[in-house]
Amino acid sequence: DYNDTAEIQALITEMAADWMAAGLDPERSTIFTQSKVPEHAELHLLFSMITPLGWLERVPSYKEQQEQISEVDLGTYGFLGYPLLQTADIVIYKAHWVPVGVDQVAHIELAREVVRRFNFISKTDVFPEPQPKLTEVPKLPGTDGRKMSKSYDNAVYLSDEGEPLRQKIMTMVTDPARKRRNDPGDPDVCPVYDLHRIFSSDEELGWAAQGCRSAEIGCVDCKKVLHKNLSEYLNPIQERRRRLLQNPDTIRDILEEGSRKAREDARKTLDEAKAAMHL
Repeated sequence: DYNDTAEIQALITEMAADWMAAGLDPERSTIFTQSKVPEHAELHLLFSMITPLGWLERVPSYKEQQEQISEVDLGTYGFLGYPLLQTADIVIYKAHWVPVGVDQVAHIELAREVVRRFNFISKTDVFPEPQPKLTEVPKLPGTDGRKMSKSYDNAVYLSDEGEPLRQKIMTMVTDPARKRRNDPGDPDVCPVYDLHRIFSSDEELGWAAQGCRSAEIGCVDCKKVLHKNLSEYLNPIQERRRRLLQNPDTIRDILEEGSRKAREDARKTLDEAKAAMHL
């Protein structure tokens, strides 16, 4: 949304509230605003001088999102170079492990390639090579069956509750082979079942799989159980989120302090990188 940046400041506060409501503790995790740490941008610039254009063009998400998001002109360096900025975000703190979804693994591989090239050119070992850290659920399906992404407008947000959440779940795509209520389906190709794997009990998972394959239950029945379980999962997060957003000044203070701490570490690493490049 580079044509309309008016909402960015509000979204920063919302995102910080999401993270803390979901369990990140600012006493243990440094939560900061990237734009308040300009060292990220400077390291990104240094990396852009040594990174072959072909490395960026072959990142899978580059062409994929250009094809999927036709209403926005993504033919910009900001979009092409985003994984390189992400590399700077990671290695400026000398991260060894990066928690990502499976769709971001290619970005971490690019980060390793850039690190190897920088260390080779500078004849130093300023940066360690980061590795991806995947969870038991490395990819979330969106409501339309594609990967869940706010860019695709197919995401369920931590703030979704009540009717908006129900609408998203009840309109999710399912196994395309189930055109009628009595058609048997395959839960392994159904995005709704993928979410059941995360939010439903083993008993409910078995019920959904058996009922789908035998057509004993319809997709609406399956979605109702998922909606109930997802609501129960999100309720305590949403309650914490509401409390946090009642005090936006506190959130901003946390971000300011986190940005100050992050900048101290980032400045040290950037100084090392510049010295390695004789700058």
